[in-house]
Amino acid sequence: METLVKIQTVKKLLSEGSTNAKTAKNELKSFILYLAPFNLNSFGINICPKASEGCKMSCLFSAGRGSFSSVMNARIRKTDFYLSDRKGFCTMLFSELSEISRKAVKGGYKVAIRLNGTSDLDFFAIVKNQIGKDLLSLDNLIYYDYSKLIGKVLKYQNEMKAGKYFLTFSRSENNWSECLQALNLGVNVAVVFDRKKPLPATFEGYQVIDGDLSDIEMLSNSGVILGLKAKGKAIKDTTGFVIR
Repeated sequence: METLVKIQTVKKLLSEGSTNAKTAKNELKSFILYLAPFNLNSFGINICPKASEGCKMSCLFSAGRGSFSSVMNARIRKTDFYLSDRKGFCTMLFSELSEISRKAVKGGYKVAIRLNGTSDLDFFAIVKNQIGKDLLSLDNLIYYDYSKLIGKVLKYQNEMKAGKYFLTFSRSENNWSECLQALNLGVNVAVVFDRKKPLPATFEGYQVIDGDLSDIEMLSNSGVILGLKAKGKAIKDTTGFVIR
C-alpha cells in the first residue's frame, strides 16, 4: 500500500546568516538554505549522494541550533516540499533570491548565498530545469557551497573562475584522491580536525587556513585546506572523517 506524506506549508526557504554562529561572522550579508541531510525526510530519499558514513554521523545537522527538534522539523518540512513539489520549491527559491538581489542592487552591496547548508544538490541546474530561471544571472549575489561531488567542481569551473560561485570540496574518510583532484584545480578542500588540538600549518603538503573564522573564508583563498574543528556529533567520530 502506497504511503501518503502530508506536506506542511513552508513560508520561507532562506535563513539570514545572523541565525548561524559561523555565517554570523561573514563580512558580507548572508543567507543560507538548510534542508535535512541524506535521507532524513518523509520520503527516505538521499539528497547528499556522496555522504560517507563518517559524514552522516558527523553532519552539522546535529550542531548548534540544528540540535533543537523545532529546527530539525522545519528543515524536514522544507526537504519534503522540495521532494514533493520541485517546481513550487524552485519558484519560491527564485522569488526569495530575486528580492534579495533587488535590495542588494538598490543598496549597493553584495550578498553571500549558500544554498547547501546541510544538503548537496545542484540548485543551479535544478532551478533552470524546473522553471527556466538562471540563479547565476541575479545581480549582486555571490554563491558559495561545500560539496563532496567532484562532478560539481568540474562542471562549474568557469563560474568559479568568474567569481560567481565559490565551491569547496569536502574531504571524507574515503575520498582523498578526489580531494587531490580538486586541489590541483585550485579548489579549496575542507578537512575536519580534532577540536582539542590546534590546526596544523599544513596537511598532506598543503597549507591549512582556519575555515572557522567565517563561513566565507573560501572566497579569499584557493587551492588550500580549509581546516574546520569537529562540532556536534563529529567530536566523537571514529570513522576517520575527523583527523586526530
